Amino acid sequence: MFKKVLAGTIASCILLPATAVELGIASFNLAWAGTEDDFKEHIRVCKDPKVNWCDTRAKIPKDATEPTPQEKERAKSCQAAFDKVAGGPGQALQVAPCNAYDLSDEILAKNPGKPADLYRQKLEGLKGTIHMLVDKHKVDILAFQEVKSAEVIRILLGEHVADFETCAAPHTAFQTIGFAWRKSLGEGVCKPEPSLSIEEDLENSSSVQKFLRPGIELSLSIGQQKLSLLNVHLKSSCANLHKDKFGEGKLLTSEAPACQVLNRQVAPLETWIEAVAQRSPLFVVLGDFNRKIDDELAEDKKIPPDQVRTDGVLPNKPNKMDGKGSVKSKYLWQEISDGDPSLVQVPLSGVATGCRGFVGLDHILLSATLNARQKNKPISSKIQVQTQSSQVIETSDHCPRVTRVNL
Repeated sequence: MFKKVLAGTIASCILLPATAVELGIASFNLAWAGTEDDFKEHIRVCKDPKVNWCDTRAKIPKDATEPTPQEKERAKSCQAAFDKVAGGPGQALQVAPCNAYDLSDEILAKNPGKPADLYRQKLEGLKGTIHMLVDKHKVDILAFQEVKSAEVIRILLGEHVADFETCAAPHTAFQTIGFAWRKSLGEGVCKPEPSLSIEEDLENSSSVQKFLRPGIELSLSIGQQKLSLLNVHLKSSCANLHKDKFGEGKLLTSEAPACQVLNRQVAPLETWIEAVAQRSPLFVVLGDFNRKIDDELAEDKKIPPDQVRTDGVLPNKPNKMDGKGSVKSKYLWQEISDGDPSLVQVPLSGVATGCRGFVGLDHILLSATLNARQKNKPISSKIQVQTQSSQVIETSDHCPRVTRVNL
């Protein structure tokens, strides 16, 4: 009798549906996070008299679309000096630029001691913030941007490192992206997406080209469910749809150089999302989009489908590229969430007091299929980064964005 009851109980358990799994997911831009040795190399190069903390980026005057010829020449000379001191253009790409941490000889003089101590404060701030995400907010999957390597991710996990798997996309420059996820979720597969790593300056005649950051996909099998997460960090400086205190509003078809570069990432991003949707309907796209797509969403009803592109072709149709990879897309959100597939932005419900830094750039998007599984409307919040009162180098200029989803 006992054997029959036991057998029936086991059979019933097998037939029961899998228990829903709730996951904590976060996206966190770590703001040029490397090792202490990486920082020491940054100090060595930038303090050299030939470099003298110069800015390799050519600054664009207000209300202009490109730098002046004089500014272009200044930036070019700075880059040449930086490359030489770093040991060559290839090695220079692996060194954080002199404006990365807002340091100078004057600031270092006001903070006597080893410069590495200042960087250690930043790393401790990142480590403390990640500890809070894992321990207090019960985050299971973390998507990182502006990190040097998987080694750095493991360092920043601190006491939690034994509980997490990590990966990072290979890249030729300092900044890349990566993931950390709880080992209890099972084995994950990380797959870099090099199509987003387009050449930044098509006019660059140097033997060493600068490429944008790649994407990376994390695939997990949790119970009977397959979940994919796509981590992105797109081209900066084309963020605004509308004019605000930070800059002019620009469409992706603007003549501004940064917008032209971001425009060339639209087609590979859309192709990647569509490919993942075909094989893994439950997916998340998250990271630093460097575009206020929530503002684009707010204008959705005012933008007819035939106005998403300058040629009038609907956004769910093939997107024609020119020889440079540019497309006719004026908007990012309407292009990537065109119904094939459809995406849902997880709205921001709260921002922690003291959470400063960039606004509207970090986003978490759910596939429509995953969104339909949510018991309640998904929301997200921004969590304040940890900072010491006397800290010189900012922990990060982004606050991590956190949400919870049900599988």
